[in-house]
Amino acid sequence: PPPCGFCCVCRKHLQEIPSSSSNVSTSFTWDGDASKNTEFLSGMGVSVLKKDKTGSENMPEDLLAMLPCPPKRQKVKDFIAQQSQLLQEDPGVPWYLIPDELLLAIFVYLPLNDLLEASLVCKRWRRLSFDESLWQSLDLTGSHLQPGVLGQLLPAGVVVFRSPRSFIGNPLFNTSKRLKIQHMDLSNCTVSATDVHSILNLCENLKNLSLEGLVLSDDIMKSIANNPGLIRLNISGCSGFSAESLELMLRSCSMLEELNLSWCDFTAAHVKVAVNHISTKITQLNLSGYRHNLQISDVKTLVGRCPLLFHLDLSDSVLLNLKCFQYFHQLPFLEHLCLSRCYQLTPAAIVQLGEIPTLKTLQVFGLVTDRSLQLLQEMLPDIKINCEPFTTVARATVDSKKSDEIWGIKCRLSLRKLSGS
Repeated sequence: PPPCGFCCVCRKHLQEIPSSSSNVSTSFTWDGDASKNTEFLSGMGVSVLKKDKTGSENMPEDLLAMLPCPPKRQKVKDFIAQQSQLLQEDPGVPWYLIPDELLLAIFVYLPLNDLLEASLVCKRWRRLSFDESLWQSLDLTGSHLQPGVLGQLLPAGVVVFRSPRSFIGNPLFNTSKRLKIQHMDLSNCTVSATDVHSILNLCENLKNLSLEGLVLSDDIMKSIANNPGLIRLNISGCSGFSAESLELMLRSCSMLEELNLSWCDFTAAHVKVAVNHISTKITQLNLSGYRHNLQISDVKTLVGRCPLLFHLDLSDSVLLNLKCFQYFHQLPFLEHLCLSRCYQLTPAAIVQLGEIPTLKTLQVFGLVTDRSLQLLQEMLPDIKINCEPFTTVARATVDSKKSDEIWGIKCRLSLRKLSGS
């Protein structure tokens, strides 16, 4: 047959790629540092191509010289269209003559497993397969990530990263360059505080961050504070950090609009810090779970500091009573109020919340019987009562089992799609 342009190494790896009809689990390792090759994803068993001494792409120099080069000012789209037309007119054009821009335009449609297989073809395809334009959104939900995996994946240009309920080993970053991540969900991962800090220590552009259920540290809170543009933060159920580090984070992240501080391992000092230093731009706040630490005076301070609140959750605060209602009336945009299991409130008192003209939903689980709930609904027909059992404040997804999105952003590369295919 006529020469195809592939070297023997390429042909060898083409033969090793499993067919799409086989049930072979695909995975990879990426040679981000020639001196430190690490295993990439568990159970994938793919060898990393070694660079030759000249650092070439396994193509003869005369073929490299034949590669078409677009004019500097020519738009990429026009160039890709031109090359696509060339291939249609002459289907015999070999792969090695296809420019990088056109291959990237093809690779952008590949799911994760196919993109990993493409990286095995040759050194050139490996380089293009890890172009940062292809790795902007990555979902590794529920995966088992060996040490070194994230250290090579995240610097590849990942902007959206989701990996809840995963086991995360030491990232082993080989670079001190700041990551491009803006949206990250590590909720309920099995990961050490040291490894979380090593990731967040390289982040300065975070907009959305969820660390729900993790053990944190003062160093982690200081790393979060290095993201002044943070808009949403969920540290529900977290522990391991002091009131002083919480204050530093809240002072630094003055752009926060959504904050979930529910059910953290807080003392009364933590609650005071949260109430007195929370961002004045906050529109959605969950400060539930502080039975004997959140007082009516704290509600007064909170309302005076955060006039833009339209979603407020103070559930499980047993010290709150009818006196706090006067402060809720001072919030001109309040639409969603959660007072579940605030046991000093009675159904008769709850009726008074109907006087808040902007109120649309009310959560009072544990305070009313089925009969009382029916009466409340009749007396407050314009308010939906007990319609949302789970909080949505600052959470990446409300039900991650049914959603592939993270704060409304769909991840293009996903291991979930592999398991479901």
